[in-house]
Amino acid sequence: MSQELETPVLQDENEIYQQRKDKLEALISEGNNPYEKVRFSKSHFSLDITENFESLEGSVVAIAGRMISRRIMGKASFAHLQDNLGKIQIYVRLDTPNINYEDFKKWDIGDILGIQGTVFKTHKGEVSINVSKIELLSKSLLPLPEKYHGLKDTDLRYRQRYLDLIANPEVKTAFILRSKIISAIREYLDNQGFLEVETPILNTVAGGASARPFETFHNTLGLKMYMRIAPELYLKRLIVGGFEKVYELGRMFRNEGMSVKHNPEFTMVELYAAYNDYNDMMTLTENIYNYVIEKIGLNKVITYDGTEFNLSAPFRRLPMTDAVKEYVGIDFEKVTDVDKLKKEVASKGVQTDANTWGGLLYAAFDQMCESKLIQPTFVTDYPIEESPLAKKKASDPRLTERFEMFIGGREMANAYSELNDPIDQRARFLSQTEKREAGDEEAQMNDDDFVKALEYGMPPTGGLGIGIDRLVMLLTDSPSIRDVILFPTMKPKKV
Repeated sequence: MSQELETPVLQDENEIYQQRKDKLEALISEGNNPYEKVRFSKSHFSLDITENFESLEGSVVAIAGRMISRRIMGKASFAHLQDNLGKIQIYVRLDTPNINYEDFKKWDIGDILGIQGTVFKTHKGEVSINVSKIELLSKSLLPLPEKYHGLKDTDLRYRQRYLDLIANPEVKTAFILRSKIISAIREYLDNQGFLEVETPILNTVAGGASARPFETFHNTLGLKMYMRIAPELYLKRLIVGGFEKVYELGRMFRNEGMSVKHNPEFTMVELYAAYNDYNDMMTLTENIYNYVIEKIGLNKVITYDGTEFNLSAPFRRLPMTDAVKEYVGIDFEKVTDVDKLKKEVASKGVQTDANTWGGLLYAAFDQMCESKLIQPTFVTDYPIEESPLAKKKASDPRLTERFEMFIGGREMANAYSELNDPIDQRARFLSQTEKREAGDEEAQMNDDDFVKALEYGMPPTGGLGIGIDRLVMLLTDSPSIRDVILFPTMKPKKV
């Protein structure tokens, strides 16, 4: 029996496109336009058949998928179809009634087929389908990446995710887990009595975080607007209005740099609970992490980028002053003279223009400590200069009741005991305005309406934000944020 192996042939893509387009035009002229097919009734996915062979052997099944390989052997051919859950081998014979074998041989790798046939196992032990009916459901005009080497060009993978998913079907795993992680977070919060809400994405004031916003323009109103950088100020308005537990899970937009851990648009869950403080938010963060891990079937000890992490609660709690003392060697609780602190932080290699105790503390932490926080750690008690929306610590008004959680040297969550004093809030907004006027594009904007809301009274409230993309990176062992965002932002290719 002669055997024709379909191996990749180096051809110009334009040449391949024209050859396939000619085939398509021939099909159309024969009245067989594949693009006119509107549906195909499937009975199974490939995985259903391969995992349940014993019960399905001899049964007639119908599946559909993309032809990713084919081996022509004279009067019979083997091919593989890839669908949403995997791939399966099909067996097509010349002498099968209702099959135009010559037409099948003219179809191309990448074409989408619908088949019906009987489940069997080859003498080599591979679960397969003996095809009794076959039809072309969609024509592939461009060649797929060479299957034996897959699609390794990471830039191309991110730009053309559809090719990545075809050539590297294992990539789907991270995105399936991402969906399950998001569902688990929603499920946990819903079960805890939180209400999911939606707040504006287009804002007249970019507030709720210190970040540079994307700007746009509303033609009808003649008004400059901003893509939201956080939903915080709207969610706290709802707390003022009488909701006690609210959350929003969605996209945020920040006009900042890109890296393996930054994308201009990203996903975050942000929540607020009346009559709670930042200690309650620490417990809630631990509970969310542990619930998600259990729900998706992972152990609490995981490995990310070759490092083992123990995600069992409780996580370490470390005041910022203690972190700087431990990792930098400066005791900010004992040294309060700003000039002396400037010299000390400079001697440690910290570069900053800060002129306050809190500003110097944060600069030392930001530049010298974050990368050393490997195991899950809540860094608490941030200086007031860096926390314009957080409540002051009663024991030290230079600090706030705020924490950020770090894992693997990356910020994973941010939370406050929310500032509910309207007089203090207005003063802090004015301080932020001065920073903006001095050239700080990330300083927060003044929001008079939010202050007015606080003047009606907001109960003591705890707030928490968790980055979804970085959580998915951690739990799927993905090195780059682009590996867990289906369509990440990319720099345009040079023509």
